Amino acid sequence: MQANDQSWDLVIEPGRSEKNYWNDLWRYRELFYILSWRDIKVRYKQTVIGAAWSIIRPLLTTIIFTFVFSRVAKLQNPGDAPYALMVFAGMLPWQFFSNALSESSNSLVGNANLITKVYFPRMIIPASSVITSLVDFAISFLILLGMCIWYQYLPSWQIIFLPLFILFAFICAFGVGLYLTAVNVKYRDFRYIIPFIIQFGLYITPIGFSSSVIPEQYRLLYSLNPMVGVIDGFRWCILGDPMHWQSFFVSMGISILFLWIGVRYFRKMEKTFADSI
Repeated sequence: MQANDQSWDLVIEPGRSEKNYWNDLWRYRELFYILSWRDIKVRYKQTVIGAAWSIIRPLLTTIIFTFVFSRVAKLQNPGDAPYALMVFAGMLPWQFFSNALSESSNSLVGNANLITKVYFPRMIIPASSVITSLVDFAISFLILLGMCIWYQYLPSWQIIFLPLFILFAFICAFGVGLYLTAVNVKYRDFRYIIPFIIQFGLYITPIGFSSSVIPEQYRLLYSLNPMVGVIDGFRWCILGDPMHWQSFFVSMGISILFLWIGVRYFRKMEKTFADSI
């Protein structure tokens, strides 16, 4: 009896099974580590400006915002921390958010060769870009600690809750980043709009001022900006500034909604990435 030789073709269709997809994310975790480490090395290895700019940019922005809002506009910090510390504490999560959006939105296009050659969960690529932005965040946090020493200011005991608000910042950045990443693959010209979105967000987010200056009747509307709750949380943890919990929960709800929308839209468009790129 002679056995018949049979050949099989395995067709991998990303997105066909939702359960298998999330299992694949865990199975391909090593690729996530590799991509994250590669992005970090590309950004900082054998570069002076790259590392220095991650220090100069937040410091320069803090100086400008402190002068404009404290000296010119005569705004006050509701807490007892120096105004420059309040600004820098708000700059921390915003810098992470803006860097994450900039890096993740172009991450799939920048890895086109990898996407068209092999299957893996595409969500790994923007996720690694967002994680890479935590390096700049860590550098800026060390600068903040140095500023606390300079001003002889002891951070609030609530700083033990800071990892929770870092997680919230990640949720917000990852959700919005996933959506923009998928849009940028389909509409390449959209990459020119993303810097404008980030710049516009800078002006409507309480970085150079405290959210307490917003009139009470507009606070709920203002809290629809998810970064409002994140920045207020950072200042509450680090400086002990007053926390508007109602506004915080609204902002967190919006962040979770953005994450859900981002994941859904990314998964919907993922099947077409290889062809679109």
